[in-house]
Amino acid sequence: MRITFNYNCGSQSNLSVNMAKKLLYYSSKTLIFILILFMNINYLEAQTASVNKAEIQKDFDYLMQNISSHYAYLEEKKVDLECIKEKYGNQIEQLNNRSDLILFYEYILNEFYDSHISLNTNLYESYRLSAPIHVEIKGEKIFVKNVWQSQIENLDEDIIGAEVLTFNEIEFNSKIDDFPSYCNDKTSNEVRNWIANKLIAGKYNEQRILGLKLKDGKKVQFDLDKLKLKKEESLLSTTIDNKIGIIRINNSLGNNQLISEFDNGLDQLFDCKGIIIDLRNTNNGGNTYVAKGIMSRFIDTELPYQKHSYIESYDGQAKLVRSWLEMVSPRGKQYSKPIVVLVGRWTGSMGEGMAVGFDGMNRAEIVGTEMKRLAGSDFDFKFDYQNFGYKLILQRLYHIDGTPREKYIPEHYVSQTTTEKDEILEKGMAMILDMIK
Repeated sequence: MRITFNYNCGSQSNLSVNMAKKLLYYSSKTLIFILILFMNINYLEAQTASVNKAEIQKDFDYLMQNISSHYAYLEEKKVDLECIKEKYGNQIEQLNNRSDLILFYEYILNEFYDSHISLNTNLYESYRLSAPIHVEIKGEKIFVKNVWQSQIENLDEDIIGAEVLTFNEIEFNSKIDDFPSYCNDKTSNEVRNWIANKLIAGKYNEQRILGLKLKDGKKVQFDLDKLKLKKEESLLSTTIDNKIGIIRINNSLGNNQLISEFDNGLDQLFDCKGIIIDLRNTNNGGNTYVAKGIMSRFIDTELPYQKHSYIESYDGQAKLVRSWLEMVSPRGKQYSKPIVVLVGRWTGSMGEGMAVGFDGMNRAEIVGTEMKRLAGSDFDFKFDYQNFGYKLILQRLYHIDGTPREKYIPEHYVSQTTTEKDEILEKGMAMILDMIK
């Protein structure tokens, strides 16, 4: 088994540091031209590079073996592996280039309707990993349940509760039925919900125009690609409101420098009567080192913050469950006053781990909605014959009370009903003010 631990969840591709430095010398127009040219060359290579069918077969068999032996959620998914082996195995002879090959593996992983497993490369035709809105199926209809309100700059229409009628003028339910998967159960509400949100995320090379019926009955065409997300220049931001310190993590839980930045921010807020830690912009997850570095400033004794579990078996012997509690040790000057942690649909992976950790240690009140629900801990696998690989989940993760992390719901749940105000922040602020009375 050839794996490496993934220390930075969610990223798919980056230019090298040296290349980025060189590009800074060019004007903005030249830079745009070069980037487009760079992408087009890669795309052309993917379209024209030949593939070796025998090597693909070996890599395919290796992927199936790893999923069968190591994927921690295989039994819950109830996906027919024999169906995958047959359906996709029969497609190998029709693969003509690297582009075909990448989509081939991407669609195999999509069969498991698990947003925490993916290839570490993509194409124009690939589906994005996420979208700034989240939809939910109720009966035969699909509704907008959550909007990434804390990160969107220009949301003029309140679309919470809107029914999704069409996607690019095609009836939405038919888009779900036509989604390119063969071996999962599309009659399952869980599968359909996952596919619906994958469709909303959309492919990189297609527009995303949603036909919506708003709560007042008005029908609108909503262009998802016109939404602008805030571009954060710092790893975190701090503010003070009514003597309450607010620390907002800017999708940086995978950056080890965040620990010192957080220390500096917390030290400046040390005289505040309480602290709000906003984890609603941690969409790309992060690593345990950073998370524990942050949590360690709020406890005065070693405490468990999450449970790990995985199945091990050697030499054809019995499968045994191996599990343990991961601990956090106190570090530095301790902040002992009340804490509220804000979470939402874009609190992902290690952000979710921090939320259940603060809750399990009884060190903070957790306020918000369901989180991103990324199950388990992901590890990187490499193909033998390709220069890209994929992520699989080998370990299950739990709240220390035994609740699977992906099923955790904040005790102080806030149902998002409007985008005209920040309901989660308002609830968090009211709670912490009440706590310090």
